[in-house]
Order: sequence, then C-alpha cells, then structure tokens
Amino acid sequence: MGICTDRSVIITGAGGGLGRAHALALAAEGASVLVNDINRDAAAAVVAEIDAAGGRAIANSDDITSMTGAHAIVEAAATSFGDVHAVVNNAGVLRDRMFASLSEEDWDLVIKVHLKGHFCITSTLVQRWRAQVKENGQKVDARIINTTSGAGLQGSIGQSNYAAAKGGIATLTLVQAAELGRYGITANALAPAARTAMTETVFADVMKKPDDGFDHFAPENVSPLVVWLCSAQSAGVSGRVFEADGGRISVADGWRTGPARDKGARWAPDEVGAAVEQILAEATPPQKVYGS
Repeated sequence: MGICTDRSVIITGAGGGLGRAHALALAAEGASVLVNDINRDAAAAVVAEIDAAGGRAIANSDDITSMTGAHAIVEAAATSFGDVHAVVNNAGVLRDRMFASLSEEDWDLVIKVHLKGHFCITSTLVQRWRAQVKENGQKVDARIINTTSGAGLQGSIGQSNYAAAKGGIATLTLVQAAELGRYGITANALAPAARTAMTETVFADVMKKPDDGFDHFAPENVSPLVVWLCSAQSAGVSGRVFEADGGRISVADGWRTGPARDKGARWAPDEVGAAVEQILAEATPPQKVYGS
C-alpha cells in the first residue's frame, strides 16, 4: 500500500522530464494517473512504463489551454478512475528573449501555456469538487499542485515572459488556498531545480548528469514532494510554495510587509526620498535576479 493508494491524479506535460518522473512516482505509490501531454506518443510511452510496473494509467493529449480541452481531460480521468483527487500542473514552454527583443507572440504563448493552462484544468476540477461538496454535504480531500519556478520567485534575465507567468502562478496558489479550503481543497506550488527539456539547453553545463555519485538535478528528486502533496497525508498544508533542489526541500518566504515609516499624514514629494532611504537601510535585500 502506497501513500496514494485509491487516489487518482491528473498530470499535465507528463510525457517527459519532471512530469514523467511525477507520473511514475505517483503510480508507484498506488495512484491512478492520467498522463497528459501534447505529444501523445510520449504520453503513451509513460503509460506503458507504468503498466509494465503494475500500475494504472491512461494517456491523454487534450489541450490544457482551453476549457473544452480541460473538460475532456477531467472527464477522461473521472470515467476511467471513478473520480479525480489531485492535479499536478506541470506543462510548460519557453520562448527566452531579452525584454527589449520579446515579441507579442513570445509573450502570449508562454503566458497561455503556463498561466492559462493552470487555470483551465484547475477551474474545471474545482467546479467538480465544489459540486461534490454541495451534493454530499461534506468536504472533499482534493489537491492542487502548481509549478512555479525560481524565475517566478526571484526573476531571471532573458525570461521576463516566463518569470511573469511563474510569478503569477505562485500568487494564484495563495489565492486558491485561501478561497478553496472551505471545500477541503488544498493548493500548494513547487519551484523545482531539475534537468528537463526546458532547462538542459539553458543550464546544460550546470545540470549535466555526473559520471557517478548523487545526480543532484535528476527530475526524480523532485517527485517525492509531489507524491506527498497529492496524498491524504498533506491535508494540513496549503498556501505554500516549496523549492525542491537535489536532496533539499525548502519553503519560500514570499512577499510580506517590511520596514515602514508612517507620517500619519500625506507625504510631500521632497520628503519621500529620506523615508525610502531609511526603509531600504532596514530591509532585507531581495535575492538577486538569476543571471544578474
């Protein structure tokens, strides 16, 4: 008996990289898994691996960025497994450019896949879970696991579209947790540091697989946290952003009100500079933007 036995999970972008690792780890812990990926052959290959290991999974290639596609994904999981207990929003895409060279198409695609992709599938599931609560009169035990990034938490040179989307996802997670707890739905996010198709070209030298010893950037290192967040054991944890980096799990300490000066009246413009100087002298400096 694994910690996700009798639970079913939808994972987006699960044909390779982190999504594949999550799917295999969840199935190994007893979950029934819908493997969603735009590359249907890749999704089918992951399902074949799960089947061969004695797990239960189905492949799906519907579009996560439309409500029509999201409904089809949820319906496929519910029909095959009887219910859906968790979603791991993992799918992503990169169109890296310096901000001055970023096109409208580069911006729109990245925001659509990451931010709207998180919205469509999760909104569809939340409607389903809320209806179950109203029908049964008791809370569900449901999980939303979103994927943000260090780029979304600290920023990243050459990735303003990606950083904006991932920052939006982190904040979205906080709001979901605050609004949906009444139904028994938790929402958490993770910022993984792992070798995937999206990172291996940008950070190829840093993230290359070692010849021996612990493979720090193996995507499989992130999956145990995802499995636990999908399980019933994580019911008391919501509204958190975790970072997973090799063998380290940390919780991100996000935006909060820091040092202040309160005049008790309207500031004159020529008074503001001195107040800001005092505030910044007391404040903890922000982490540096990646690449700066």
